[in-house]
Amino acid sequence: MKKIIIAIDGFSSCGKSTMAKDLAREIGYIYIDSGAMYRAVTLYCIEQGLFDEAGNIDEETLKAHMNDIHISFQLNPETQRPVTYLNGVNVEDRIRSLEVSSHVSPVAALGFVREALVKQQQEMGKEKGIVMDGRDIGTAVFPEAELKIFVTASAEIRAQRRYDELKAKGQEASFEDILRNVEERDRIDQSRAVSPLRKADDAILLDNSYLTIAEQKEWLKTQFEKATHATC
Repeated sequence: MKKIIIAIDGFSSCGKSTMAKDLAREIGYIYIDSGAMYRAVTLYCIEQGLFDEAGNIDEETLKAHMNDIHISFQLNPETQRPVTYLNGVNVEDRIRSLEVSSHVSPVAALGFVREALVKQQQEMGKEKGIVMDGRDIGTAVFPEAELKIFVTASAEIRAQRRYDELKAKGQEASFEDILRNVEERDRIDQSRAVSPLRKADDAILLDNSYLTIAEQKEWLKTQFEKATHATC
């Protein structure tokens, strides 16, 4: 069967990554977490002190350092899930913190950051057979993707999911803070000048507010089967 590119875009905390990872594992494709790449750059900025007290980024320094930021993914043999590495160091847990979540949208809005990471992502997809999720995969990274999904859910439901995820990891969390973060990220993602978050014209809309994970998996598998049969 001919391999295709699957692009899953949507709002933050919609469960895109979980959906994409599960699908990739089930169909034998490579999963690429584009959001983790932007989070890794954000973590680099935090660790290098590139944010001032007001949350502004030292853009010139970051631009000069982009060639020193190397992001890769390695499969965890126990979980069979990809783990994010920043310059050879496992940062999977650290990039999921609320601190990184609160700073990632301004970093992802920078044109030179997006340009650098989009080039890396397009290189990863040359052989097809990949599932990638993010904000602009179907519109900017792989506009020719054979299957495009756009995922949405209410801000309150997305905040609750994020809250539950952090609490399950033993991290302190405030639902109100997370909700504000989700709403602010939505605003920034949709209004940024470079590759704003939007549904591609040929993307299939999925509102998963009240779907179980099992129902999502079944729906996504059906869309994959339709797309692959259409390319045969």
